[in-house]
Amino acid sequence: MRIGLIGTGRIGTFHAEVLSRHPAVDSLLVADADPERAAVAATRTGASAVPVDAMFTGGGRGLPDALVICSATAAHASLIARAARAGLPVFCEKPIALDLPGTLGALAEVEAAGSILQLGFMRRFDAGYGEARAAVRDGRLGRLHTVRAVTSDPAPPPADYLPLSGGLYRDCLVHDFDILRWVTGREVSKVYATGSDAGPAMFRAAGDVDTAAALLTLDDGTLATATATRCNGAGYDVRMELAGELDQIAVGLDERTPLTSAEPEGPGAPAKPWPGFLERFAPAYEAELDAFLRVARGELANPCDGREALHALRIAEACEISRRERRPVAMEEIPGG
Repeated sequence: MRIGLIGTGRIGTFHAEVLSRHPAVDSLLVADADPERAAVAATRTGASAVPVDAMFTGGGRGLPDALVICSATAAHASLIARAARAGLPVFCEKPIALDLPGTLGALAEVEAAGSILQLGFMRRFDAGYGEARAAVRDGRLGRLHTVRAVTSDPAPPPADYLPLSGGLYRDCLVHDFDILRWVTGREVSKVYATGSDAGPAMFRAAGDVDTAAALLTLDDGTLATATATRCNGAGYDVRMELAGELDQIAVGLDERTPLTSAEPEGPGAPAKPWPGFLERFAPAYEAELDAFLRVARGELANPCDGREALHALRIAEACEISRRERRPVAMEEIPGG
């Protein structure tokens, strides 16, 4: 296969490295709004650097068989639309867009073209979350009554990223909202959310929060909490706990979880805590790209299409309204359902 990739920042270069060694990829084209950065990534991965427009026009090389979009978030929707019009299967890092109109517009382009769009919610490809999903669906936990989701970054992102991120709910907790739906098979019916900007001043300057919590009521009455912070000095901590009438299990609890027991006989601090998302979810990132190549070849049904991203974004939107207006928000209030 001939694969194109747009966006050669941290996650884009990581994806390029994965694609460059995939047995199904014969050649890899990379592009970036910054041609020098694309050239560096091409040298690093053995790819060919091309202009962004060449992905959609061929540029004398012919179109790629499929396209991976890892560009700045603001460009996702327009690139998805161009790819749809060119008939290219697309894998795009989340989100489609930071707002509902942009998301719905891009999805309309994909649906009109009848093309493929797979979104990068990598937790769906993590072994632990997959086992949790199976446990819920098989009834091993009994009636599920409580779910707790945690996402804690070890350090804040650069200050200039915050105004472009969409905020903690859309940028970070959206992963928890997606995986909550995927694991439980239920929809969120109501949210109540709050946040704190008591940490670094750059969050207040950006109108964002550094720590947030949401109480989510699922459509079968199950209660879920989702918390996130940008300031978890112990390390990168992503977990989910699921409690039912018969049993309870935890995802993300291993020898690298940055958690120390306060009990005298409990486990101490990990010797090598997870430092970030690329390390923690490296196998999942590889698995989702492998799945995309199979989807593009017609060998696999799309495991995470664009509508899944819309569902997660609607929950994030509800949380933003709840935080701002200090009230519960029913999902019926959010357009796009």
